[in-house]
Amino acid sequence: MSTKRDPSVWQGFKAFLMRGNVVDLAVAVVVGAAFSNIVNSVVKGVINPVVGAIGTKNLDHYSSCLSSTCKGDQGIQIMWGSVLGATLQFVITAAVVYFMMVLPMAKFLARQEARKKAKESVQGTPAIEVTELQVLKEIRDELVAQRGGEHERV
Repeated sequence: MSTKRDPSVWQGFKAFLMRGNVVDLAVAVVVGAAFSNIVNSVVKGVINPVVGAIGTKNLDHYSSCLSSTCKGDQGIQIMWGSVLGATLQFVITAAVVYFMMVLPMAKFLARQEARKKAKESVQGTPAIEVTELQVLKEIRDELVAQRGGEHERV
């Protein structure tokens, strides 16, 4: 009498972990956690001192009192400084992530896509023909734009 074995729980768990998207997600979480340390260091070491030069680094001390007296823990306090601080931390973190990771990655991927299309056009797929002079003009314009100077265009 032969019995067909159902996959064990361990085998099912192993198959789940070995799916490509689960591994990609795990890598993204680990890299994201490591990158958050960089972002937090930039915010704490660079951005917060600049904000602190204008006001205070610790916004938690700002509050409003709803009752007649607010001394210590007595009274009803609205801690709006904490909310403002958390909001600023979020906005600054989002800006750092966008300008240091998202924007450069988008430009990199756009260049990769342009190279891919250029390779496809060489292999016979019809594409827009770009002359060497046009490419050189674009490179010149980019260099001028990076330097911030002006150049007479021919």
